[in-house]
Amino acid sequence: MVFKRRDRRPVWQAVADFFWPRGGWTRAFRYVTHRLHRLPDPPHRIARGIFAGIFVTFSPFFGLHFVLAATLAWIMRGNIVASLLATFVGNPLTFVPIMAISLQTGYVLTGMGHQIGDEVQRSLGGKFVDAGRDLQHNLWAVFTDQRADWSHLHLFYDEVFFPYMVGGILPGLIAGLAGYYLSLPVIQAYQNRRKGALKAKWAAIREKAAQKADAKNKQD
Repeated sequence: MVFKRRDRRPVWQAVADFFWPRGGWTRAFRYVTHRLHRLPDPPHRIARGIFAGIFVTFSPFFGLHFVLAATLAWIMRGNIVASLLATFVGNPLTFVPIMAISLQTGYVLTGMGHQIGDEVQRSLGGKFVDAGRDLQHNLWAVFTDQRADWSHLHLFYDEVFFPYMVGGILPGLIAGLAGYYLSLPVIQAYQNRRKGALKAKWAAIREKAAQKADAKNKQD
């Protein structure tokens, strides 16, 4: 497995590494970049996978980014591993600006900008909490005689989820295309350089073998 760890981490360590990986985010970024460069696939397929992974990070379907990125990469005939690695763009350091950009774009595209102002920004976290409580309550209501209440979930969908889903498409496309066109020449250059290094290595091995054969023939 590509992402399977040999050592099992405790839960607290996994949570801590999610927000701050060992060695910091700079080292994590370098690791992801290194893995992308070394993928055994044509540059355009890897770049398509990068586009898919970045685009999906602008969607509100948290917890499904891996599945969505892999599915989109498969549809686009891109590299699936590259799409999974590219979802690294969505991380605890970038989720807040991604969410803000997607929501504001969604409010403009849906015409909700004049209806929802600073009040939504102040109560955004509260809407997440209220929706979570409604969901928990309604699940519990299935097994009890309590009455389900969907008011907060309905409000969350109208004022957060739907504008987020619609608004994430445009910045997701822009960011994904930027990732595609920026990564394509870099990956091409890396693979060409690597091919050149491998050719030089094999040429040196063949030359050394030929020299040994000539020396042996002279001795005979």
